[in-house]
Amino acid sequence: MLLLRFLTESQLGTWALFLAVTTIFETTKSGLLKNAHIKYVSSSFDASEKSAVASTSLIINAVISILFLAFVLFFGNWLGNMLNAGKEFTKLLYWFFPGMISMIFFSHFEAIQQSHFDFKGVFTGHLVRQLTFSLFIFYHFLFDSGVALHYLALYQSISIILGTTTIFIYSRKYLLYHFNPTKIWAKRIINFGGYIFGSGLISNIVSNLDQIMTATYLTPKSVAYYHAATRINGFVDLPSYAASEILFPKMSLASEIEGINKVRYLYEKMVSILLSIVIPTAIFVIIFPKMVLNIIAGTQYSIAAPILQLYMLNSILGTLQNQAANVLNSIGKPALCFKLNVVSLTAKIIITYICLVSFGFYGAAIGTLTTTITAGIVWYIVIRREIGVSIQHILKYILDFYKITYTRIKFLIFKQPNKPN
Repeated sequence: MLLLRFLTESQLGTWALFLAVTTIFETTKSGLLKNAHIKYVSSSFDASEKSAVASTSLIINAVISILFLAFVLFFGNWLGNMLNAGKEFTKLLYWFFPGMISMIFFSHFEAIQQSHFDFKGVFTGHLVRQLTFSLFIFYHFLFDSGVALHYLALYQSISIILGTTTIFIYSRKYLLYHFNPTKIWAKRIINFGGYIFGSGLISNIVSNLDQIMTATYLTPKSVAYYHAATRINGFVDLPSYAASEILFPKMSLASEIEGINKVRYLYEKMVSILLSIVIPTAIFVIIFPKMVLNIIAGTQYSIAAPILQLYMLNSILGTLQNQAANVLNSIGKPALCFKLNVVSLTAKIIITYICLVSFGFYGAAIGTLTTTITAGIVWYIVIRREIGVSIQHILKYILDFYKITYTRIKFLIFKQPNKPN
């Protein structure tokens, strides 16, 4: 909210592209390592085996990060020019080097926490990280001082370092302090996570493709309006991402011990709860998009109202697909998930390009919704075939959720005070 008010549209567009690129890298790397780490550690009772998994995962994590830093050093200018963002974009990446190095340990400790079904450290680490960055921004906003974009990247780095320190404190009780990486576990992690890595890369490109293609075929300034809508849309999608973090280790364990029926139940129940929250929120935003944009982003971003409305529809329809990918990975079918993501990416590139040419500024948002509808149908057919998901069950759970919520609210409002004896 603060950045939208004191960065120019051009600056915000460059910042949005920086976030898109770094997010694609980090979440893709996380997809390769964290899921394998969680799956193998949560299902093992051997301390030396857990130590080998964690040690090997950390080594792979560091190697991938070093390769990315090398890519930025040699091809950062090329990437900035391709996105029409120039040297300012490359400068952001350079100033974020400390943050990328710190993310090696942040993501490692995060995986350790989640593999033990402990989310307190994850929550606190992210809280410290985001709160620190917000305080830096608030300082500039409070004293009405401008801020160079590269300082934002530096603030991100400092925030990640503090978040890493925090999550380490919470993770100490799970650390075995025995470093024993092995080639065998490296092969197993890469074999398991290879398809997830590819799926994660493609999925993250799909998520950010509207901004990337808008920058490439229009201007970074146009990206600023998409970024404003994306940030608001992020509030609505947040429960879905949080659910994925919690659901994967539970599904992995259920797949190993309780079988496919339990996996199906967890999927249907989680999707129904998410939709119960997302649907009313999305409807409100669809009805009052300009009001929401004016409050959060400012009146200068009101032309992004149609983009925001399309994104809200996308959030509703995309919930089934987001959790379906989690299911396929947890039941040991990452290759199928990868193939579906390849199809989704190919379709989105083609559809988004056609929509950009046909509709101009709003083309990427139209392309995103069209792709989600098409891909969502395919994903539902596949997930129904794999675990027997029923849309009727999901609708029933949604109704049950609303009934229970209504009953509890009614009780809280109309409950009778205890009568004295």
